[in-house]
Amino acid sequence: MTALARTQPIHSRLLEPSRSATFSSLRTRNFRLFAVGQLFSNTGTWVQRIAQDWLVLSLTGSATDVGITTALQFVPTLLFGLIGGLIADRYPKRRILLATQSGLAAIAGTLAALTLTNEVTVWQVYLIAFGLGLVTAVDNPTRQSFANEMVGPHQLSNAISINSSVFQLGGLVGPAVSGALISAVGPGYSFAINAVSYAAPLVALSRMRTSELHTTPPANAQAGQLRDGLHYAVHHRDILWPTILAGVFGMFTSNLAVTLAAYARSVFHSGPGGYGLLSAVVAVGSVVGALVSARRSRTRLRTLIAFGGVLAVIEMLSAAAPGQDSYCVFLLPIGACTLLLLTATNSTVQTAAPDAIRGRVMGVYLLVFIGGAALGGPLLGLVDQHLGPRTGMLLAGAVPAIATALIAGGASRSHRGGMTLHA
Repeated sequence: MTALARTQPIHSRLLEPSRSATFSSLRTRNFRLFAVGQLFSNTGTWVQRIAQDWLVLSLTGSATDVGITTALQFVPTLLFGLIGGLIADRYPKRRILLATQSGLAAIAGTLAALTLTNEVTVWQVYLIAFGLGLVTAVDNPTRQSFANEMVGPHQLSNAISINSSVFQLGGLVGPAVSGALISAVGPGYSFAINAVSYAAPLVALSRMRTSELHTTPPANAQAGQLRDGLHYAVHHRDILWPTILAGVFGMFTSNLAVTLAAYARSVFHSGPGGYGLLSAVVAVGSVVGALVSARRSRTRLRTLIAFGGVLAVIEMLSAAAPGQDSYCVFLLPIGACTLLLLTATNSTVQTAAPDAIRGRVMGVYLLVFIGGAALGGPLLGLVDQHLGPRTGMLLAGAVPAIATALIAGGASRSHRGGMTLHA
């Protein structure tokens, strides 16, 4: 743990975190390139996400199989997420991202070729989903922790919020594009668009000025490094409680697409276009939430819990919406609250982690968050299929509501008087 002793969490080095302009991190050239590349890539990812869910639903007619596909993308993070975080700490992050983004492009291209030639089967989609998960297990902690190298500690929180905004802007455009493509020519071209979209982040990464990066010396290989990351995350409450909260909501909120697909197919009977519309409405709310989050400089634990409580209540109320229009009214604040909650938990965990171990701490965070999503995918799929999507939506709010109340009680007992988290 000697490396940890020589480094401090970011928030301990920010004596007076000030409210910054919403887009202040974009003044940094490297991050500006990265954000533009991610905008194209994330749009392609959303295009593929919608098409993949609809492809599986078309091949099998089973919402459970959609949930299984989602889970297969998350399982590799359960198995290898901590190793992915260790890789992020050991090797230059920019080089890792060049490799992972190339791998994701190749996998999307393979799915496009299989679908366009009418050779695709559900087991192939399962295998490809697992392959995507393997690459993502390394890509995610690397990409998350790379933000600090591009902008430095003072702009980290803003950069995380901008990343979330970019992701959700892709979510605003991607579902509409995918829904139109599926209706017109089938899902194959959606996968091809995603494969091509990875050219943008690859060009952005190649054009970065490495001399302007705030690089951290790579961690030397030694025994116990994975244990160090896990130990640090578990024994620091400003990392532990936000991570647990993200994991609980990740189990259900990350699988909202499963329930939206079931709503479009069996409740509103609106087809792929309706599914794209529901996803786009969530993305609109998410963009608003991300922009609000970008102006926040400090977040308290009780604020995170409040976000979680409001989100859970809205999700339960949405289950009673009688039609698609009224359901969309609920989806807007669901998207906003989800982004506010998850951006805040991500930011507080990153700023609480020392530079030398941030990749491993983010590996733990993503392990819990994505692990929850992996468990929730098949569960929501089963509920949606056998008890109906409205029951699935009710469950997606009720379980996190109970868990949030328990977390609030546990946090209060362990640290009375509140805990300030710098975000």
